[in-house]
Amino acid sequence: MINGLAQRLRAATKELHAAAERAGIMPDLLRGQLSRQCYCELLRNLFEIYRALELALTARAGDPALAPVVFPGLFRTATLAADLDILWPGSWREQLPLQGATHLYVARIEELSESAPALLAAHAYVRYLGDLSGGQILRLIVTRMLGTRQGEGTSFYDFGSDLEVAEAARVLRAGLAALPADESRETAIVAEALDGFRMHERLFVELAQRRDRALFTACPATD
Repeated sequence: MINGLAQRLRAATKELHAAAERAGIMPDLLRGQLSRQCYCELLRNLFEIYRALELALTARAGDPALAPVVFPGLFRTATLAADLDILWPGSWREQLPLQGATHLYVARIEELSESAPALLAAHAYVRYLGDLSGGQILRLIVTRMLGTRQGEGTSFYDFGSDLEVAEAARVLRAGLAALPADESRETAIVAEALDGFRMHERLFVELAQRRDRALFTACPATD
């Protein structure tokens, strides 16, 4: 079955995926009610995660245990940088902070690259299939939320036409099915994907806590 591992991943991560979508800043983002600064802070942290992931995927692309899911056409580091250059012109790398969850996520990806590159497939699943599905809805929400012109500052979500998006998702699922993974390795990939969603949930919560602290600090004291 071409979608075997992808289906197993989807079923196993369904609850945590839903929990991440309800965590921290995500409900406000899905309602189109996130400030530009908070949205840019999200992109800044995602940039660091994607940068680590895509460096690792590139470095390990020759590994047969990972090669079927390495698709440079899906890489998002450059598009995130381009969006941030538009939405937060200037020194966004220095001005927008990284959260503790991001540092932990990056460290985990770097650890896997050295010790268990096959498990990087879990993070390719978590990020890229998410971008090719829910990310397409976010593209419209973000455009309205920020009041930008269509396509301006949203290249992160741009994978081409609807047909191209569907084909990219199909190819990635086929790549997951082609991984030379026995039952033990598949179980490890699923467990890693679950941890990936937990780390995303933690990041979304930390971003909300930072936003709420900033709002509290900005409120004038009352007698």
